Amino acid sequence: MPKTTRQRSTAKKPVREEATEQRILDAARVVFLRRGTAGARMQEIARQAGVNQALLHYYFRSKARLSGAVFQQIASRIFPTLVQTLGADVSLDEKIERLIVMYLDTMSQNLFVPGYIISELHHHPERVQQLISSAIGSDPRIMMPSLLKNLGKQINERVSAGTMRPITPQQFVINLISLCIFPFAARPMLSIILGMDDAAFMHFIEQRKKQLPEFFRAALRP
Repeated sequence: MPKTTRQRSTAKKPVREEATEQRILDAARVVFLRRGTAGARMQEIARQAGVNQALLHYYFRSKARLSGAVFQQIASRIFPTLVQTLGADVSLDEKIERLIVMYLDTMSQNLFVPGYIISELHHHPERVQQLISSAIGSDPRIMMPSLLKNLGKQINERVSAGTMRPITPQQFVINLISLCIFPFAARPMLSIILGMDDAAFMHFIEQRKKQLPEFFRAALRP
C-alpha cells in the first residue's frame, strides 16, 4: 500500500496525531464498508470522523490511499489467519473448526465486510493483490500452492483410509469459505425471505457456528 507523507516519517508521531489518524481510519472503515470505494465520499468520511476534509488529505492525501489503508486493515484480520490455519500442523478436523469459527466471528463483528471485499476484488484487482500480499507478508500466488499441496496430502491420507471422499484442496477451501461467507453476503435477502431482524440473524450465525463443522465433515464422508 502506498504510504502517506505522515507514514513515511521515521519519527514517532505525537499521541494526539496518532489518535486523529486512527479516528479517521475508523470513520473511513464505516463509510467504505457501507458504500464501497466508488460510492464513498471524503466529505462523508470527514463528517463521520468529526474533522474537516483538509485534515483527511493531510493524513492520507487521497481517497485511494485512505481506501487502501482501510482494506489492508481489514485484510490483516482475515488473510493471515487463513494462511496460518491452512499451514498449521493440526488435523483436518481442527482446520475445519478453526476456519469456521474465525470467519463467522470476524464477519459477525463486521457485517458489511463480505460485500466490501467482493466489490474491491471486482473493481481494484491489482491493488487488492498488493494489499493482501502486504497483509500476509508474502505474495499469495507463491505461498498458496505450498499450503494447498500440504492440505492435499492430508485429504489424500483420509481418502486412502476410506474416511473421506476425494476432493481437491482448492474445492475443499472454497466450499468451506463459501459456506461461511454466503449468509453475510446475502443478509439483506435472507432478512426478507426468512424474516430475520439483526438479533435473529446473529442467533442464526451462533447456531451455524455449532452446526456447520459437522455438516461439512458429513458432506465429505464416503
